[in-house]
Amino acid sequence: MALADSLNSLKQSKMMKTFREQRELLVVAGLIAVIVLMVIPLPTILLDMLLAVNITISLMILLISMYNKTALDFSVFPSLLLSVTLFRLSLNVASTRLILSQGDAGEIIKVFGTFVSGNNPVVGAVIFIVITLIQFMVITKGAGRIAEVAARFTLDAMPGKQMAIDADLNAGMITEPQARERRENVSREADFYGAMDGASKFVKGDATAGIIITFINVLGGFIVGMAQQGLSFTESLALYSQLTIGDGLVSQLPSLMISVGSGLLVSRAGSKDTMGEEITSQMFNNYRVLYVSSIVMAIFSFIPGLPRVVFLVLAAILGVIGYFVQSGISPTGSTDLKSAGAVSGGASGNGHAEEEDRIEDYLLVDPLELEIGYGLIPLVDASQGGDLLDRIGQIRRQLATQLGFIIPPVRIRDNMALEPNQYGVKIRTVKVAAGELMSGSYLAMDPTGTAETIRGIPTVEPAFGLPALWITESQKDHAELCGYTVVELPAVLATHLTEIIKGNAADLLTRQDVQELIENIKSTHKAVVDEVIPSALSLGEVHRVLQNLLTEQVSIRDLPLILEILGIVARQNRNSDVMTEYARNGLKAQICEGLKGPDNSLKVITLDPNLEAMLEGSLAEYDGGIKLNLSPTDAGRIMEAVRITVDEARQMGEMPISVVSPVIRLQLKRLVEGSCPELVVLSYNEIVNGLELQSIGMITLDTESPE
Repeated sequence: MALADSLNSLKQSKMMKTFREQRELLVVAGLIAVIVLMVIPLPTILLDMLLAVNITISLMILLISMYNKTALDFSVFPSLLLSVTLFRLSLNVASTRLILSQGDAGEIIKVFGTFVSGNNPVVGAVIFIVITLIQFMVITKGAGRIAEVAARFTLDAMPGKQMAIDADLNAGMITEPQARERRENVSREADFYGAMDGASKFVKGDATAGIIITFINVLGGFIVGMAQQGLSFTESLALYSQLTIGDGLVSQLPSLMISVGSGLLVSRAGSKDTMGEEITSQMFNNYRVLYVSSIVMAIFSFIPGLPRVVFLVLAAILGVIGYFVQSGISPTGSTDLKSAGAVSGGASGNGHAEEEDRIEDYLLVDPLELEIGYGLIPLVDASQGGDLLDRIGQIRRQLATQLGFIIPPVRIRDNMALEPNQYGVKIRTVKVAAGELMSGSYLAMDPTGTAETIRGIPTVEPAFGLPALWITESQKDHAELCGYTVVELPAVLATHLTEIIKGNAADLLTRQDVQELIENIKSTHKAVVDEVIPSALSLGEVHRVLQNLLTEQVSIRDLPLILEILGIVARQNRNSDVMTEYARNGLKAQICEGLKGPDNSLKVITLDPNLEAMLEGSLAEYDGGIKLNLSPTDAGRIMEAVRITVDEARQMGEMPISVVSPVIRLQLKRLVEGSCPELVVLSYNEIVNGLELQSIGMITLDTESPE
């Protein structure tokens, strides 16, 4: 039995696979068959079957239009409308042939001609005309107008939507695949409404054709009945008018359902839920409206001549529903969360909370936030010419190349607690930097210190702490002629943000980021990944080493090389500091490339041999690591000496780079990083061959410069 069941299941799966592969062929065959129906006579039983199929398809289209949440969920509707209209017209031709040739068009047409019309041709004709007018003059005309306007406004809004998508992408709010999907949806939406504008003409033409075909059937029926079959005028009228009205009703009923479906589809452009959900939620969510309607219905019941019971029943129903809504209980018996206090804090002012506003969302921490005062909003708003979002997108791409991992999206918020021109940067809810810009001004800096003095408001450049001036736009050209570097406000803020991210890159790199980086290189460097993780090192240990490298702004882009080095070192020593130093030695070409000058030279600050010997002698092992065992006095003297030498290098316009013994490199960096974070400390092992070292100073405990 089990074997037989398995064979049957396998056979069914093969049949389903064959059906899926051949369904396009079935659609093509169906369209060809529809065209053939116009020229081949059909038996009445087959016509009944096809008329039933037509009614079924029309009902399905109407229901799909009601249950879909967005118009694009039924994007095939314009093409389907053409196919169904052609199918219905083919059935009209087939039924007309049977009516005129046999005086019999099957049971469905006969029932519609007798039962629906009450066996009265005049009543049937009136019902047919009313249905046709409703479809032709009301539904089809309105749906066509909506489709036309929607197509026009959708096309006009396309550039703005594309710009909004690009802005979200540049700000890091969405990824490239998400942006690509949104652009495709915008394009599909424009194509859909454009197609619906033309497809509405099919419905209008179908209604017109139905009226003409009905008059042709009546006229042709009189001629055939009286001239060819010898029927009297009364007999011919009774027979052919009944069949013609039945044929018209059978055709117009599905056509009416499709027209309604078309109107529903194009009129629900801003919908987010199904039609039933939106109607019930939007019409029955205000208990005041329900109470007032109930009172008005109760007043109507006392007007003489009106059916009192009907209006009292309606008043009672509306009153009960209003009571449920006011009590926070929906008519279906579920409790309304906003009334039960399940949503707090983030609700909008009118008391409504969106479905997406969940309590769990308040637990999320944004890795990187930029808060701005209301005076700086124009820098972000693209409609006011602000390009900060584009600049942030460029920063993220640039830093991904420089640092070797993708910087998390920057969440931009307006904070009314800030001064209008202030801004602050937070990393995991902790403010790490702040600044202030002067709206409508430019920042002018003198890079050489020799520029001509100009008028301006003295300030400090926020990224590097350099002296600068706020100047007006009218002074910009003059300042540039005087040798100043003039920077606009978005560039000032973007530069500051870039330096903040570089200085805090280690805190922004999460373990999940490391996992994704490793998965990204696993396809091309599977051997080294499998060798290191998790057999030699855990993901957390690798994460710690990468954070150590980023702390000193060493790029981790060459992750395969870093993993190869860690795989070798981890066999002897798994201390993160030791592994970091070995990784730096392996990346020395990359480190020196970013520091050397165009003449292949590296201007460095050396360390006094006596001071170097003092530091080496103070090394001590603590908890498996090496640290400096210095007295507070000695530590303070060393930091002061480093600060003096670094200031001298900066006054010469040089980057402060120190070269020391590999044994004390890390300890010296950690000692002075609080007072001189800009000092780059290299070991002699990290200097590549052929690089010329040029000394520009020496760190010594003597405050005076050496002779």
